[in-house]
Amino acid sequence: MQSRSAIVIGAGIVGLATARALALRGFSVKVFERSERAVGASIRNFGMVWPIGQPQGKMYERAARTRDIWKELSPKANFWSEQAGSLHLAYHPDEWLVLQELYECFHKEGRPVQLLDKQAVIGVSASAVPDGLLGGLYSRDEWIVDPREAIAALPGWLSEHLKVEFYWGKCVSYISDQVVYIGNEEEYEADLVFICNGADFETLYPENFSQLPVTKCKLQMMRLVSQPDNWRIGPALCGGLSLTHYGSFKAAASLPQLKQRYAEEMAAYLEWGIHVMVSQNGKGELTVGDSHEYGLTHDPFDRDFVNKMILDYLRKFARFKDWTVAESWNGIYTKLTDGEADLFFSPEPYVYVINGVGGAGMTLSFGLAEELVAGL
Repeated sequence: MQSRSAIVIGAGIVGLATARALALRGFSVKVFERSERAVGASIRNFGMVWPIGQPQGKMYERAARTRDIWKELSPKANFWSEQAGSLHLAYHPDEWLVLQELYECFHKEGRPVQLLDKQAVIGVSASAVPDGLLGGLYSRDEWIVDPREAIAALPGWLSEHLKVEFYWGKCVSYISDQVVYIGNEEEYEADLVFICNGADFETLYPENFSQLPVTKCKLQMMRLVSQPDNWRIGPALCGGLSLTHYGSFKAAASLPQLKQRYAEEMAAYLEWGIHVMVSQNGKGELTVGDSHEYGLTHDPFDRDFVNKMILDYLRKFARFKDWTVAESWNGIYTKLTDGEADLFFSPEPYVYVINGVGGAGMTLSFGLAEELVAGL
């Protein structure tokens, strides 16, 4: 019996996750990527697989499933990963109150969290600034991959073990009746077509995207050099501003009061959507960020003062052996404006768009793709 066929457009994390899910369900899969390798938002992030940021229920379960898949794939596809965990730090009484409230909520939900006093934090993290530290919320749930390594390694593994075919440097210009056209010279047919086009709303079905609650988010990030003497920071670190960023933290009853203080004292940070985190890869390099600017069109230039604001805030809660900035960049991803966590629609029969995971592609994509493919 001949297997069903599927075409996936886009080799970022959503496209790779979709190709995997389809292949595991018996589809013969072809992936088309317009670039010679994936260079978009999927390689321009922290590499954080971040269940702690997802609300309890479907989203947390999706994140946990995605984390487990990363854990499974890392040794198979030969890319580095680490169960680093996460550590949110408090240096002000209102931040400490929010962390205590979150601990109570998360503990009741069965999440592997601990509320740590100052000395316990120092014991877990060599990087946390001790001066003024009140405590921290530690979670074991979170994994780190280097997105550049992981996204580069996965196509080879998918090709070898799941027989997924990759076509690089092939821009799909239009689709009609289950046929994918590469300009006017090449065409490929499949039973199902999946468009995982990230922040490109303009090439395929732009008329549909123009009617949807979507925008684009530009973020700025940096990478610091490998730390000397194989020095490790321990868990991924987050300052208080990150408490205002993730949906799961809305469970804290006193969060509105914390947000109000930030609005009064750190208005510039909120204006540029800055919250500050740091992760460390297998080479010892530190990935730092980030900011958030929303709109359909962004200028291509990094703002030096934004990077400076990020580093200034980072120094309040983190200490490193070497602060040399090796690289800075910006990335652009899709953001839904209606509060939803994913975008899934069919612009024509047998063609499906998977998009809108926001800044949580590394955290949600594998689980989301399994759910969507299973429902077809």
